[in-house]
Amino acid sequence: MTRQRCFIYFVASCLTIAVSFPAFGQTVVRPLAPGVLKVIPPEYKTEETFQGPIQLTNITKLDWEPNYWPRTETLRVKSVETVLRRNVWNLEFAFKPLRMINVDVPQPDGKMERKLVWYLVYRVRNNGNHLMPNGKQDAPFDRIIYDDPQVVDSVVGVGTDEPRDSIRFFPHFVLQSIEQQVAYMDRVIPAAVAAIERREMRGGQLYNSVDISRVAVPVSKPDNPVDVWGVATWEGIDPRIDYFSIYIKGLTNAYRLVPDQQGKMVNVQKTLQLNFWRPGDAVYEHEGEVRFGVPAVENPVEQSKILLNYNLKERVDYLWVYR
Repeated sequence: MTRQRCFIYFVASCLTIAVSFPAFGQTVVRPLAPGVLKVIPPEYKTEETFQGPIQLTNITKLDWEPNYWPRTETLRVKSVETVLRRNVWNLEFAFKPLRMINVDVPQPDGKMERKLVWYLVYRVRNNGNHLMPNGKQDAPFDRIIYDDPQVVDSVVGVGTDEPRDSIRFFPHFVLQSIEQQVAYMDRVIPAAVAAIERREMRGGQLYNSVDISRVAVPVSKPDNPVDVWGVATWEGIDPRIDYFSIYIKGLTNAYRLVPDQQGKMVNVQKTLQLNFWRPGDAVYEHEGEVRFGVPAVENPVEQSKILLNYNLKERVDYLWVYR
């Protein structure tokens, strides 16, 4: 073999190695068959960038009469009709079918125990086009004013400070059984993540719900999408479960202030609700029984009961809720 040919082989090997190592946080995944990946597009709502006018509480002691300014400029009067504004960003969420795997999980006594783990492999992507209020400068008082309390502009996150061009995903997964009214929190199981990674990614990397929060998700471009893959895992799920939903927080920073039963304002976050059902039994659990969506039945009375269990008015596979 000539030196020139050896040099060509060396360059080709270097290029192969360089391609096989993506940027930090980004995972190269083998192409999936059509329909395997369910993509949930972000829900952009301009009304999520503001709330009000509302009355702020606990500032009654700040009531006073100014000598040289109108009373309408005091904090007490302004607090009666206050519009709260914020920038809103969104992430695109996509997931593979909910599956199960048997793995040996370490126990507190140091022994290993065979466990059935339910898991959801997902992908997050930052498509930009985030929302931010668009006001104008009030020169005499050096402040931002808004002609319309509902006015917002849709801006691309690249090159802006707010909303920033990179977003971190701090996931919060809850699998909630509808019949038993039991909620199962996503649990980090390193032994399961390794086994799922070998099964699902074929060399690619999966982040658990803690590690994925350390990865900044930059804005994707049409010709260069940036994907970050993760997995949520659950164990100890009641095998009698038939109807359940998975609630996912962290895909957006949109929130609402609502009064609780005592009248105190509490913060509720915008959450993605994925609906599932499982027409199986407790004797033999397997992933082939899990269906995405809400079951359809011919009996309208039975259908109404099913929708009531999901707290729905109509059959939908997913929806955005505040909780």
